[in-house]
Amino acid sequence: MLLPCGSRYNKRVAKLFYWRVNQVPNLTALLEKMTLEEKIFQLMQLTPNFLSEDDANLTGPLAWMGVTENMASNVGSVLSAVGAKETIALQKQYMENSRLGIPLLLMADIIHGYRTIFPVTLAIGSTWDMELAEKSAAIAAKESAVTGIHVTFAPMVDLVRDPRWGRVMESTGEDPYLNSEYARAFVRGFQGDDLAGDMDRIAACVKHFAAYGAAEGGRDYNTVNMSERQLRETYLPAYKAALEEGCEMVMTAFNTVDGIPATGNKWLMRNLLREEWGFDGMLISDWGAVSEMIPHGVAADGAEAAKKAIEAGVDMEMMTSNYANHLKDLVEAGEVDIKLIDESVLRILKLKDKLGLFENPYRAASEEREKEVLLCDEHRAAAREIAAKSFVLLKNEEQVLPLRVGQKLALIGPFAQNGDILGPWSIWGKQEEAAQVYAGLSARAGEDAVIVARGCDIEFATEEQLQEAIAAAKQSDVIVLALGESSEMSGEAGSRGDIRLPQAQLDLIQKLKPLGKPMVVVLFNGRPLDLHGVLEETDGLLEVWFPGTEGGHAIADVLFGDVNPSGRLTMSFPYSVGQVPVYYNNYNTGRPLTPQNANERYVSKYLDMPNAPLLPFGYGLSYTTFSYSDASLSTAVLNAEDTLQVSVNVTNTGATVGEEVVQLYVRDVAGEVVRPLKELKGFRKIKLQPGETKTVTFDITEEQLRYYHADLQHKSDAGEFHVFAGPNSRDGEPQAFRLQK
Repeated sequence: MLLPCGSRYNKRVAKLFYWRVNQVPNLTALLEKMTLEEKIFQLMQLTPNFLSEDDANLTGPLAWMGVTENMASNVGSVLSAVGAKETIALQKQYMENSRLGIPLLLMADIIHGYRTIFPVTLAIGSTWDMELAEKSAAIAAKESAVTGIHVTFAPMVDLVRDPRWGRVMESTGEDPYLNSEYARAFVRGFQGDDLAGDMDRIAACVKHFAAYGAAEGGRDYNTVNMSERQLRETYLPAYKAALEEGCEMVMTAFNTVDGIPATGNKWLMRNLLREEWGFDGMLISDWGAVSEMIPHGVAADGAEAAKKAIEAGVDMEMMTSNYANHLKDLVEAGEVDIKLIDESVLRILKLKDKLGLFENPYRAASEEREKEVLLCDEHRAAAREIAAKSFVLLKNEEQVLPLRVGQKLALIGPFAQNGDILGPWSIWGKQEEAAQVYAGLSARAGEDAVIVARGCDIEFATEEQLQEAIAAAKQSDVIVLALGESSEMSGEAGSRGDIRLPQAQLDLIQKLKPLGKPMVVVLFNGRPLDLHGVLEETDGLLEVWFPGTEGGHAIADVLFGDVNPSGRLTMSFPYSVGQVPVYYNNYNTGRPLTPQNANERYVSKYLDMPNAPLLPFGYGLSYTTFSYSDASLSTAVLNAEDTLQVSVNVTNTGATVGEEVVQLYVRDVAGEVVRPLKELKGFRKIKLQPGETKTVTFDITEEQLRYYHADLQHKSDAGEFHVFAGPNSRDGEPQAFRLQK
């Protein structure tokens, strides 16, 4: 009898090894034993209710989806099962009915934590710390694995330049190099070094392939239209980095790529992903994406959608039944080669085998160990650390921060005592387990030091709420405003055309400002916002995103200076939504705006706002200050086979120990095609004591200067380059060198 795997099964014991060697079938031989229907059903993924024995399924989801009991009994995968009890029961029931003993593959959207919720991914990106990113994924994997999950639909590595799109909270920002580094870190965290043997790891699935972050108008599920050169240079690198790190799965995107939905895009999936990149892992559609080819207008019906998806190389169909209902007829009619189905089934079986499911279908699932692992003290401590490191200090006039013990605080706003700080895709996190802002501040400063008032709801305010807020503020030394978006205003299907704070919250600021008290905003959100009405009206602004389970404690840590903020933005904050998309690595024009021609009309500019974002990529303040000096290059000429070193001295010129993110940018002055004004090529996060100076050195090689040319060849150009070492994408003096080939 196969037993669910608890902590004592973290290593493969001799008994299981013996069982594997003697019992696990040869996968090719197993494939040959399968009927055509059994093969096709392996290509299907459903939610657990389809496998329920509840009679309501006969007229409910089974009927609505066109799913028969036979299909559900032989389905290859289930998504979003909750907890070890359910996953064990599902697997047990399934294995008892499986003619060939093929186990279920259990998947879920573990984006930024399972039960212990970390900050949203955009916030983790703001740490500029790959070790912390990897750590968050490893903990999420451990909590998922013990509940019986085998695969997570993460990391999401879509490059994003439009904050109107709600799913920017799942991304790490607007830069292809930084996104690629995070893609690798998340894959390492989820999968570890030994996916087969380490029971605390799960398989990763990179998504959404490809270019989902470029949806027109920032509207979810919308069209994507770009050149292949731009696709390769800007949007594809992070997916490729995840696969190079060993990511086991890929998920298709909802959007079109060159006029063809990704799920049926043969060039994208067969030619690029499989043939050019050599990916032979499992490819899964996003939820319902196979059927969505019909409203997209490239398939007349479910049969045509199934044919296009299988020909494109999609191995598993998520939550629609086109494969199950049509592939058999298509094969028998000679319209689909059965080899395509065999290839897909074999890839699915290989992943199940790699996870050790043939030897132990329950893998790490354990109700007993689940109680020990989920939301344990160690995981909470990690969530607190990562949250504090993800916060970005955007303003600090007159050193209003850090707060001092002994000050009377008025904590006001819709997030003052609100558990909605986990953010979208917080899977099975619980708001009631989240440390709220009031709990964090009162624990640090004492309950008597904090007066709390709601002030307004997210989008509405009553006169009573406003008067209560004013009364609380009058008694305080400092006003702390906890403002922001609700989690429903961000995430999937959370696109917004107006990315300012709701008017009720802006009005609250205006009601409190005449009191003349120092005012600090703690901002909760899943995207860059238009901060007019906030930034200029307040003395301090701490961007905390959706900080997760330990958010309130981490906020207190930073507000009181126990942790010096070190987060830096990975998406530009626009001056206005009218600028969007706005990003640092943009191209120049033939009539660029410069300080010298700012008053001219016929240059590329707006008449009513600046071209530059309100806050640039890489920006963030500290409770101390840093200066940069003595930047130098090891040579003025870089030969193709050599390395150029860029050095800069960074000094902590303040009175507090702090961390600085030193950033390296390069500009190719004249390329075959237009090049970005700046491109991030490296960064270092350094810790400096007051008065301490460190020399930070970066290496630049010819390979780092390559880009996709008009003929799609990836190569560099000889000529002049400028290099910038500084604290963000805006600040830093250029130095010149030449590439000689």
